[in-house]
Amino acid sequence: MALQKTAKKNDFCYFCVNGIQDVDYKDASLLRQFMNSYMKILPKRRTSTCAKHQRKLATAIKRARIMVLVPFVRR
Repeated sequence: MALQKTAKKNDFCYFCVNGIQDVDYKDASLLRQFMNSYMKILPKRRTSTCAKHQRKLATAIKRARIMVLVPFVRR
């Protein structure tokens, strides 16, 4: 049984293209773009971010969850 390829959202890193060096944990609207409806962090293959920014994004989302800017789970 062959595996189906999932379509990428983009072929470029959003943060590299826009010149964003640090991902701010206080920007909740930006962080929610990289989370699914269950508030889980989307994988790199879905968001097409580079490895460096995916690590920074995951850290920022975790910090925002601790500060209650982004919920842990949906209601």
